[in-house]
Amino acid sequence: MPTTLLWFRRDLRLGDHPALLAARDAAGPDGDVLPVFVFDDRLYGPSGEPRRRFLLDCLTALDDELDGALVLRSGDPARVLPELVREVGADSVHISADAGPYGRRRDQAVEQALGDVPLVRTGSPYLVTPGRVTKRDGTPFQVFSPFARAWREHGWRAPADSSGGVRWRTGVRSEDPPPAPEVDAALPPAGERAALEAWARFRDERLTGYAEGRNLPGTSGTSRLSAYLKYGCIHPRTLVADLAGEESESARRYTDELAWRDFYADVLWHRPDSAREYLKPELQGMGYDSGPDADALVRAWETGRTGFPIVDAGMRQLLGEAYVHNRVRMIVASFLVKDLHQEWTRGARYFMQHLVDGDLASNQHGWQWVAGTGTDASPYYRVFNPITQGKKFDPDGAYVKRWVPELRDLDPAHVHEPWTAPGGIPAGYPEPVVDHAHERQVSLDRYARVRAG
Repeated sequence: MPTTLLWFRRDLRLGDHPALLAARDAAGPDGDVLPVFVFDDRLYGPSGEPRRRFLLDCLTALDDELDGALVLRSGDPARVLPELVREVGADSVHISADAGPYGRRRDQAVEQALGDVPLVRTGSPYLVTPGRVTKRDGTPFQVFSPFARAWREHGWRAPADSSGGVRWRTGVRSEDPPPAPEVDAALPPAGERAALEAWARFRDERLTGYAEGRNLPGTSGTSRLSAYLKYGCIHPRTLVADLAGEESESARRYTDELAWRDFYADVLWHRPDSAREYLKPELQGMGYDSGPDADALVRAWETGRTGFPIVDAGMRQLLGEAYVHNRVRMIVASFLVKDLHQEWTRGARYFMQHLVDGDLASNQHGWQWVAGTGTDASPYYRVFNPITQGKKFDPDGAYVKRWVPELRDLDPAHVHEPWTAPGGIPAGYPEPVVDHAHERQVSLDRYARVRAG
């Protein structure tokens, strides 16, 4: 009886799963499919505890859907997969293509180690596989808007019907997973079913207000699907298929966010070094602060004790939910880079340690966008003012008051500038750690010196 392997990675679902269909078809009507997940310490080890815990919970949910057939192994996939192939006599190994720098190297090593047993790549975690959308001359896009136009013109396949017809192989030895870390943050429910339910609630209850609500962190205006997309509990094609024929501004804006996700993955595909290096290397000459005083300011940022309410609310949300609203991600990133004069890489690392949805392409290039060092970057001289940003996007102070309880009794007129309240700054809340206007000018002066060469 033929057996194929389905190696799960960032596709922890059964629905709309092209690689699953390929594994089923390769096994044939009399064959079976062995589902496997490999704990690769080069990925699992550096992950922050929220991502580790969410991954483990997603695997538990997937195993439930598979009636206990999921096989867990640990180690280098280039060793583990060939051993498993020999153990079960598999004819082929099936995966969703990985576009990340490490994933591509790992898959090449696995392919070589498998020898005559093919490693079959079918589908990817994206609407359009990275590398497929290019300019007319074949070069990659450097700016989001023309990429998004070409991306829409390219289009994508309909969701794959992989809901049944698979005979899962059982009885194969499975190792225990790593111990689940204790996480203080409130993580979302894990797995494909939770992802589909979250999407349905957003689509039916909040999509109509997304165009306006997506920028308001004090409201439930976003879908909160980023962690599910990160681990493939739901495929973005499922989302756009549900939006087919929807011509509203909110539907267009939501699709734009999926385009940004594909764009950043495409940038990383063409420039794998951009996960660690500046896309605009000329800005590497910027002066950055170091030493005990600078480290103390960074700790204030990390713990939500900067004295700037919208910044502190965002960083406390990160610790409380392993998530930060996208608008607030830009605000807190700008504050670290341009008010505290730290390299974007420092903030990107901190986010990846604490975000449940930490995605290498989106996180690193989001930070580069704010820092002015990346593709389609916000100009370096654009510095987010945390006070005006708070007033504009959290006008009634709902977001700040949720995450900064010291300010809950303040009138909304003072919540973003607590030092202006009649009684002064409420007890327990810090004074601003820096003068924003002064630090903004410091950043602009340093930028001007770099530009002058």
